[in-house]
Amino acid sequence: MLMSEISKKTFLYRWHTTHHAKMAPFGGYDMPLWYASAINEHLAVLNSAGLFDTSHMAVVAVRGPDSFELLQRCVTNDLSACVGSRKKPLSPGRCVYGAFLTDQGTVLDDTIILQLAENDYLAVVNAGMGNRIAQHLTIYRGNREVEIVNLTDSIGKIDLQGPLSAKILQKVLFNPEAVFKAMPYFSFKGHYRSNSATPAVVKLTDETPILLSRTGYTGEFGFEIFVDGLDLISVWELLLESGQEFGLIPCGLAARDSLRTGAVLPLSHQDIGAWPFINHPWHFALPFNAAETRFTKQFIGDKCLLNMTQPEYTYPVVGDTVCKVCAADQSVVLDSEENVIGSVLTCVTDMGIGRYQDKIYSVASPDKPTGFTPRGLCCGFVKVKKKFEIGQTLFLQDNRRSIRVRVVKDIRPDRTARRPIDEML
Repeated sequence: MLMSEISKKTFLYRWHTTHHAKMAPFGGYDMPLWYASAINEHLAVLNSAGLFDTSHMAVVAVRGPDSFELLQRCVTNDLSACVGSRKKPLSPGRCVYGAFLTDQGTVLDDTIILQLAENDYLAVVNAGMGNRIAQHLTIYRGNREVEIVNLTDSIGKIDLQGPLSAKILQKVLFNPEAVFKAMPYFSFKGHYRSNSATPAVVKLTDETPILLSRTGYTGEFGFEIFVDGLDLISVWELLLESGQEFGLIPCGLAARDSLRTGAVLPLSHQDIGAWPFINHPWHFALPFNAAETRFTKQFIGDKCLLNMTQPEYTYPVVGDTVCKVCAADQSVVLDSEENVIGSVLTCVTDMGIGRYQDKIYSVASPDKPTGFTPRGLCCGFVKVKKKFEIGQTLFLQDNRRSIRVRVVKDIRPDRTARRPIDEML
């Protein structure tokens, strides 16, 4: 076996196998797909809480006097105007979503940028991408005074997601009232190492320092927790023990995939990738002006995005049943006249949603009909060669079946990710 074919293992690999997780390779790592049931894990995040091992994700430190300038050049979002509805500059304790592009405007990877302090940032990227993004930043660094360090496999990361996440954390945080105070969506506090100069220290009851971020990849209320890799197992077990009374369960990548799709969140190298990063549901990651006719800053690949001669369009879609197609090379998108017009990027079943009188409700919808029990709906993303309006019908076809879907603006309603912490305690 070649070394490149050997999967790496996260700090929690032995825990996963001991607890009978179904393991599979993903991003160069052996990762849990599910434990007992991917459906139960999906629904747990909508109804209570789920815990995900995400320490396969890569982290790159970018620091030094010119770090902002370098990131502003290399990341799509405008770091000088990206926080909140008022578009304030990124500042210590805040984070933002964006993408690293090539000169042709195609995606190297997407990222969340966290500003730890002045001239001190972390770029969280996808599994196996730490070296590539560090090299990309190094190429464009030029004469800028910036230190770029790939921290991959030294930092552990856990995602605690679901409406009861804050109640679970409240039991294990050293000073939960202070930590939760003034902690909006896409903000963070603390640091993953005790010797950090970060002023807002966040510790667990066992004295473990953590970086606690109000982010996630499910669309639901929750947190991402960064810790020193050596502390990961103890933090994982502490959370599971404390969350037992709230129905917390470990979750795998299958539930993560169906949850993020229902929340209209892209999977890098699948829903965004080797094609121009534009004409998709994630324009909030691009620095458009109000009319979306130009960008408010220059960044790598910007001109190619604005000067496309044969544009393609990515849309979310939802079907009428749980039936789905295989999002692979053999799957295609057909229009109403059965013309092949594109490809299927993602197709999953969100088991937390269903239709009633042609309206989609979530199991968590406050206005769901009496007795409503979702049976699940297939959903996903398609890339097509022409524009479509919301509500138009398309057909997804693989070598087994053809299913009817509708172009939508959103998929799973009444998501909780942005809710204030006070409402969730």
